[in-house]
Amino acid sequence: MSIWKDPAPAKRDTPPPLTDPSPAPARDATPATADFSPTVTPPGVRPASPAPATATTPAMNESLIAADLTIEGKIEGAGHIRIAGKFKGDVNVQGDLTIETGAKLSGGVRAKKVVIAGELEGNIESAARVELLASGVLVGDVKAGSLTVAAGSRMRGQAEFGWDDGKASGTGSGKGSAGSSSNTNSDTSAAATSEPAKA
Repeated sequence: MSIWKDPAPAKRDTPPPLTDPSPAPARDATPATADFSPTVTPPGVRPASPAPATATTPAMNESLIAADLTIEGKIEGAGHIRIAGKFKGDVNVQGDLTIETGAKLSGGVRAKKVVIAGELEGNIESAARVELLASGVLVGDVKAGSLTVAAGSRMRGQAEFGWDDGKASGTGSGKGSAGSSSNTNSDTSAAATSEPAKA
């Protein structure tokens, strides 16, 4: 007994399908295999097919922690990381780290470039470039080659940027709290008069 009803019974008066009287071509007895081994092109030789414009720089993969994920652990590697969810642990990558709006990272960061649109609770060590976007929140210290802070962003901690590692350990290393830019003129002049004048 069938569960469904056939819409129309098969017609028996239709002619059988036409068949080609010529035989099918013979197939190769060995199965086809794909070669997935990397090819090395000597320096100075261009590949035969045109390469996209981004092929001039070494391609780094980007890993994503999605918005609905919460992960605890440690991330190390050479690629780029994009966090849209929540991550608790240290991140040490040779690529870029992006913290999306609504995302939160709790832990230390070592990356080439750090872009914060969400929340980072931890220190950034030895980044070449740090960007704190308008929606970004940073609670921790920053040591970077350059620091870009957008209006509306929030930071609590010390920032050290634009210094060589050798110069940063001396007195007057450029350390200052994030709120130091909002000091009044009387605070600034008091700090300036507390040090002896240099001739």
